[in-house]
Formats: sequence, C-alpha cells, structure tokens
Amino acid sequence: MTETIQGDVLHVIPPDELDEHELDPELHALAESHYVLVLRKGGHPSILDLIWAFIRRNPIEAVTVVTDQPAEEDDEVTLTVEETEITGVYVTVDVGVGA
Repeated sequence: MTETIQGDVLHVIPPDELDEHELDPELHALAESHYVLVLRKGGHPSILDLIWAFIRRNPIEAVTVVTDQPAEEDDEVTLTVEETEITGVYVTVDVGVGA
C-alpha cells in the first residue's frame, strides 16, 4: 500500500557513499545504487510542536526512505512511498521493493 510522506531531510547518503556507512545489511542491499534519506516525518516542527511533543513524551518520528530522487539536508520533500519489511524504512514507488 502506498502513502505520501512529507518531511525535512536530516541526512542524505548518496549511492556512491553507501559503503562508507554502517548500514543494516538488509537496508544496504535495498539501497544499492539509490539514495538513502533520513526524514523528520511531518516537516519542520514549530517550537510549540517541539514543546508539546516533549511534554507528551511523544518524540517526533524520523523515517528512512530509499529513493532515486537526490536531496540535500534541510530540504523539505514530499514522496509517495511503500513500507518495507524493515521497520521505519520506506521505498519510493519509483524504486519499488527489490528493485
């Protein structure tokens, strides 16, 4: 099932740097020749959102997305994704699971 995720890019791993990072072997295999983006799900929170999340002890969620779309840190992106078997990891629809 697909869903749309909007978020701020916290970290980018380009395809040519995958071997330089200690990625989970399953994630590394999935990401081969694709970008790995770590996103703050929901976009950039306001100071009130941050305080409210702290008070409720409900952290702002970070997710990992494997995509062909290049991005830079601090970019805000909206991606159509599918969930993978790896918790918290998604692939963009154009990549597909097992591509």
